[in-house]
Amino acid sequence: MLAKFNDIMRDLRAGTYVPVYLLCGEEPYYIDQVSDFIASNALDDMAREFDRQIIYGRDLQGADISPVISAARGFAMMGGRKVIIVREAQVVKKWDALAAYLDNLMPQTVLVICYKAKPDKRQGIWKKAAEHPQTVWLQSDKLRDYEVEKWILNYIQEYNNALRSGEREGENLTIDPRVAPLLADHLGTDLSAIVGALQKLIDGRPEGVNVIDAALVERNVGISKDYNIIELQAALIRGDVLKANRITQYFASSKDHPMIRELAPLFTFFSNLLMYHYMPDKSQAVVARELGINPYFVKDYATAAKRFPAGKTFLIVGYLRETDARLKGINNPSAKDADLWKELIYRILH
Repeated sequence: MLAKFNDIMRDLRAGTYVPVYLLCGEEPYYIDQVSDFIASNALDDMAREFDRQIIYGRDLQGADISPVISAARGFAMMGGRKVIIVREAQVVKKWDALAAYLDNLMPQTVLVICYKAKPDKRQGIWKKAAEHPQTVWLQSDKLRDYEVEKWILNYIQEYNNALRSGEREGENLTIDPRVAPLLADHLGTDLSAIVGALQKLIDGRPEGVNVIDAALVERNVGISKDYNIIELQAALIRGDVLKANRITQYFASSKDHPMIRELAPLFTFFSNLLMYHYMPDKSQAVVARELGINPYFVKDYATAAKRFPAGKTFLIVGYLRETDARLKGINNPSAKDADLWKELIYRILH
């Protein structure tokens, strides 16, 4: 049966295990979290020595799951639970033995299959596994760019929930609303990198500091608090030509700020601004809901709307599309990022 990551982890922490876990998808973070927890906690120290096996798909002769199933059918040497974890299962081609195993599971065995790819659910084995009542299926999909900011905020919320439940010690954290999009822009959609950065911020706070702000990010993650896409957007809203050009010159000289990536949040902002212009109700709650943004940022749209009328905003969206095309080689035989940035900023602000 399909299950969500948080529900799976809740059951595991409560000591509730099922016979088969199918951990599938292109985002390795959730797959690793579940499989590592089972590997470390399903057995005590002594039992792990005898009754835990970690098998790699690349080592299975003929890419056949049969040896794994044979091991799963064996009894635990210590007389209790047995754990078998298959890593790199996406290289396995022959799954017939698993299909047969699902008809006659060994209740004392916990079989964990880590399949870091999208399985073809049209195949009978995957349909059967997904519908099996004693199988947990985790679909671990990569985040989309627009989901990263919300994921970061949820991570901080989950951290605070763990504090309140007694799973962690410390004090509740808050995060500056501008930090989440800043991290999202810099770190991309790699959840392992995002979690690593968040943990650096959490662990690297001075004593008594419970706010994650831009200065903390600069010290612990290395993202400049002055030269980033959030500050560029703010400079454009203010009409600050000098600051906007300084930031884009910094971008052009840094491998950490490829122009094609930095254009994406600008395109999102001005596309949203165009929609904002035509909203009959511009109250904070309505704008935040309709644009899918943090209410904190609604004031930025109200300010930007005064500087960029609807007609000008429409043109800016076109400029951004054109620049994106030129970055991809369309009608651009030689212009460098620095030149494209300078031209784009001039067209936006004049």
